[in-house]
Amino acid sequence: MSIWRSASRGDSKASRCDAGDAIKTHKLPVTETCAAGRLLAENRSAAHPGACICENVEVKKIALLGSTGSIGQSTLSLCESHPDLFHPVALAAGSNIDEAVAQCVRWRPKVASIATEELADQLETRLKASGVTGVEVVYGTAGTVRVATLPEADFVVSAIVGVAGLEATYAAVLSGKSVGLANKECLVAAGDLILAAAREHNTPLLPIDSEHNAIHQCLRAGAANEVKQIWLTASGGPFRNTPLAEFAHITPAQALKHPTWVMGRRITVDSATMLNKGLEIIEACRLFNLPPERVKVTVHPQSTIHSLVEYIDGSILAQISVTDMRLPILYAMAWPERVASDLTFDMTALKQLDFQEPDFERFPCLRLAYEAAGASQNHCIALNAADEIAVEAFLGGKLSFQGIARTIEAVLALTPTGSPASIAEVLASDVRARQRASEAIATGAAG
Repeated sequence: MSIWRSASRGDSKASRCDAGDAIKTHKLPVTETCAAGRLLAENRSAAHPGACICENVEVKKIALLGSTGSIGQSTLSLCESHPDLFHPVALAAGSNIDEAVAQCVRWRPKVASIATEELADQLETRLKASGVTGVEVVYGTAGTVRVATLPEADFVVSAIVGVAGLEATYAAVLSGKSVGLANKECLVAAGDLILAAAREHNTPLLPIDSEHNAIHQCLRAGAANEVKQIWLTASGGPFRNTPLAEFAHITPAQALKHPTWVMGRRITVDSATMLNKGLEIIEACRLFNLPPERVKVTVHPQSTIHSLVEYIDGSILAQISVTDMRLPILYAMAWPERVASDLTFDMTALKQLDFQEPDFERFPCLRLAYEAAGASQNHCIALNAADEIAVEAFLGGKLSFQGIARTIEAVLALTPTGSPASIAEVLASDVRARQRASEAIATGAAG
């Protein structure tokens, strides 16, 4: 058995990253332990001090959802750097046919999925012309599900932006595969369903978002009933110090200039409105089984500390590392072990650490996220869906920057309290919220 697996299915069940989940194999109540902390204790007793933690391991086979995006390319970079540890066997791309072809030529996956049937035909033709055979080409939602559930895959990286990756991620969980979550929308829209499935099918969920990944690492130091609250750090985006009076004139070009991270267009705008941090609040509530009032946000412009856990005795543990997404991806793929890398942090650069409370007047999307988290699953779905439509309109010049928050608020006001009982109901709720957002923008109700 590979060292990447726990010694038994029972131990694997005990090592899920839902910090509030009972460790069922040990019959412990929810409040007595956290999965990450328990796991570390188990590993300490089994590991030989000083030994290479990666000796005699099998290569972990990776299924990658969102292979042509920034997370996907970073994941493949790690496969390149650690060929003895990770190898991609299934790739799901979007519409970037050139990158998809290049990735298939380089990695020769068993399955490759792309957005549409037309692109799938192109991919097959170009692979044949390149002399690449043996790649099963699929497309659409069914294609991503095929990638996520490939029997040979050991670990699924979920990095498709938005709810487009929801069905495939859910299918991976149902198949019992370990899942690295870089797609926060999955837990925002269907957290209750995904976590219930993870418990039932003994599926470890590992956060790849840098903030939640940091929390996961810090939780390995204590028990769930010892945690007072967690702190998500936020850079504050490009408009942290912009006078509020100037917000009405913010352009897409300005919003797309993030001071710290290089990301996709939607998530960059979401960082500028701090809606991205709002989605992370909801994700943290789901992953770590905490109410919204115990998930705090602090603005930390240096982005050096990725998140913190505050314990009941007053101790606060922080995770510090380079601002490089390869590190949380590596942590998730290697978990519960650690793998040596060159992603080292220069401690001499740690000259100043600033923290401040978020300004809810400046960033109303953050307030709306807290309200949605405390309302219902339907409200969380609506928050994400309305934002996606509003950001698209903003980037297209059809909506002002401040109109993004107004659109979300208008949609939330029309959303009934409820919790979908299936993925189909989640997607239906998502569609309704998008329709309401589009109507609000079209009628000028959002400004």
